[in-house]
Amino acid sequence: MQTPSDNSVFVAVPSYNHAPFVEECLRSIFRQTFSPIKLLVIDDGSRDGSATVIENVLKDAPFSTELIARENRGLSATLNEAVLQADAKYFAYLGSDDLWLPNFLEEQVKLLEAREDAALAFSHCYVIDEKGDIFDRTDNWTAFADGDMLPTLMTGGIFSSPGVVYRRRMLGEKPWNENSKLEDYELYLKLAAKHEFARNLHLLSAWRQHGRNTSDDFALMVDEWLAAQERLRNDLPFSDSEIASLQTKLRYAAARHFNRTGNRSRAARAMWANRKGASSFKEKALDVVRIAAPRRLFDAQRSRRRQRAKQRYGNIRELL
Repeated sequence: MQTPSDNSVFVAVPSYNHAPFVEECLRSIFRQTFSPIKLLVIDDGSRDGSATVIENVLKDAPFSTELIARENRGLSATLNEAVLQADAKYFAYLGSDDLWLPNFLEEQVKLLEAREDAALAFSHCYVIDEKGDIFDRTDNWTAFADGDMLPTLMTGGIFSSPGVVYRRRMLGEKPWNENSKLEDYELYLKLAAKHEFARNLHLLSAWRQHGRNTSDDFALMVDEWLAAQERLRNDLPFSDSEIASLQTKLRYAAARHFNRTGNRSRAARAMWANRKGASSFKEKALDVVRIAAPRRLFDAQRSRRRQRAKQRYGNIRELL
């Protein structure tokens, strides 16, 4: 049994069709300088042999582990199942294609121990491809806020789940909305409305992106952000007019992504309809130029940036 002074961490890995990546994920947990009290892996109905890979890898674990392999129920249901078993002060989960650097748990637990009012600690992530090559870092995107993250979340500024450790008692029994299409955003809003978040500026994890996210996928994401805000409207410390203003900023920021993914007509419509969401006239002018620029130039520039980043940062395995 845990005591109130324990700083133990219960770790969960929700696994789904990541057979090529799950061993690397699990071994990144094995290498932690601060070991979890238990690792629970729930295979959510994988059809690619993931469960067999997991079973074999867990034989090498230096701490207590458990594997549950069952039919598919979805990520949010899997996380709720895991957190019910989490008899520890802290809870963290790692997607079966993502990675933790060796000092991840040690740094995040240390931060939470120093920030008793924080519901969670989050950190920046490396962004990696299928081979583990680093092609970006989230600290290149934004510094995020420390403490009060709610305004940032309301305008679409979201940190990546591999960098998060939660304070277990603040999660409750079923923290993830199983009817939501996004597993974390609504939970972040609920927690940020009542508690502070502790930011760690270090890069402590790796978020793997494989395949290509389309503008249609992102459109669904934006719709779900807005839907989550509406579901929680009565719990948010904003007036209706303040929520409307924040949502205008969110839609304007989303328009930039539509442009980056090639949906220029939607980007132009969204920017015009939400032009009050721009922070300045200069910002609006630059966005108009980006929409007007030839697509091939944009794609070529993005490809060059990615290749330069890979050459500069190398492969994530060099850091494990």
